[in-house]
Amino acid sequence: MSLNRPCAIVLAALAAFAGAATATPAGAQQADAEPAAKPAAAAADARTAAAPAAKADPGTYGFDPVHTRVMFALSHAGFSQAIGTVSGAAGTLRFDPADWRGAHLDVQVPLTRLDLGDGKWNKAALARNLLDGKRWPSARFVSERVEPAAGDPQRFEVCGTLSLHGVDGPLCLQVKFNQLKRHPLPPFHRTAGFSATATLSRAAFGIDAWKSVIGDEVELRIEAEAVRDKYVGDSPQGAAEAGAGEDDARQDSVRPDPAPPTPANAQPEPEPRR
Repeated sequence: MSLNRPCAIVLAALAAFAGAATATPAGAQQADAEPAAKPAAAAADARTAAAPAAKADPGTYGFDPVHTRVMFALSHAGFSQAIGTVSGAAGTLRFDPADWRGAHLDVQVPLTRLDLGDGKWNKAALARNLLDGKRWPSARFVSERVEPAAGDPQRFEVCGTLSLHGVDGPLCLQVKFNQLKRHPLPPFHRTAGFSATATLSRAAFGIDAWKSVIGDEVELRIEAEAVRDKYVGDSPQGAAEAGAGEDDARQDSVRPDPAPPTPANAQPEPEPRR
């Protein structure tokens, strides 16, 4: 027993010495690990920097001429608000639902399809002293900026230039985005729906006849459906019909050649009789 105890002490001391010699300090392990980790992290950062930022591609939508309609209302001698509609609009809308500020709208409305509910009234509204439908068969609106409404992601103000009756003037639309989804009926095209309102002065666009009978303020209400990759590039139906037999440039233009000057003794066309 006296010999075994010293031997055990010596063996334990040798084992402890060997363990201390082969062990790696914690600081050394961390120092050795960092050089390997840094190149890997740097490579990942380089790949991220080299990759282009993901951007949503704005879709291109054409207006459905059947389900896009403009309603207008203006005073009839103070007795009522005369109501009319125009169908057959054509145009293009490009937008990204994630960023409406980049949206762009270009639409034409065929005034020759105006309907006030009476043939004589329709003819009078398109006469030379009012809309002058022969010279100016369509109106055109081109957006310049889109501002989302504060606190409501479904509403926007779309401001741009309205070309009407040979005059370019500013116009802002208050737009409500209804929905964007696949249409429930065949051929199931992706469709966007909108409702919009606006107010304009007809005199500001040179349409100032019959001031005592026809109000100056015109209220607009627009219901529109735009279909992705369909109807793009179409012409307004009414303008095409009015320009039948003429060259294409004449049909699609909202800037026809000016008409000859009106004689000094010319009388305005009478208001239709009731």
